Amino acid sequence: MRVANSITELIGQTPLVKLNKLVGPEEADVYVKLEWFNPGSSVKDRIAIAMIEEAERAGQLQPGMTIIEPTSGNTGIGLAMVAAAKGYKAVLVMPDTMSIERRNLLRAFGAELVLTPGKLGMKGAIQKAEELLAEHDDYFMPQQFKNPANPKIHRETTGQELLEQVGDQLDAFVVGVGTGGTITGAGEVLKAKFPRLHIVAVEPEDSPVLSGGGARPA
Repeated sequence: MRVANSITELIGQTPLVKLNKLVGPEEADVYVKLEWFNPGSSVKDRIAIAMIEEAERAGQLQPGMTIIEPTSGNTGIGLAMVAAAKGYKAVLVMPDTMSIERRNLLRAFGAELVLTPGKLGMKGAIQKAEELLAEHDDYFMPQQFKNPANPKIHRETTGQELLEQVGDQLDAFVVGVGTGGTITGAGEVLKAKFPRLHIVAVEPEDSPVLSGGGARPA
């Protein structure tokens, strides 16, 4: 059994499990990577630690500074958890439509929440976060949608783990898409090993950005 010195050391190295009931034995072998085994219960823990540690190495994030990010999803949980473990204050900006349960979880990690009008969606949260960033010299914003550390960590960890786990055959890779970091980073690694790999991006029906629609309020 692993003994970790910090909760951040438990991020990654998630297992695969075979789906024996949903898919017939003569159809295909389908496996799911259990990213909820990460301490913050999602794949976003990976990018949280990656963005923060990359900023530390670059001198953009130093002791005593505050991490601010507009987020309505699991990235906020990952950032709040990693910030708490490393001793940073976290300010998370999100629409007021987010559930009370999610707010309580973020606050349990010590994060400060700034709520914006739900009708403005994530655009309103992003605008508010950028305003706060401009007002405080000691704030750092990871910017998950633009940060190159996002796909990089999936090339270095998620993709490499999958290579070890799947062996010599993989026909398809199906990924839910948010920032695009997982499908870009891990997909690049897998495609290099399996050139004929079929990569499938899955997105919310109500926010079909890749399919030609538009983003909807959170």
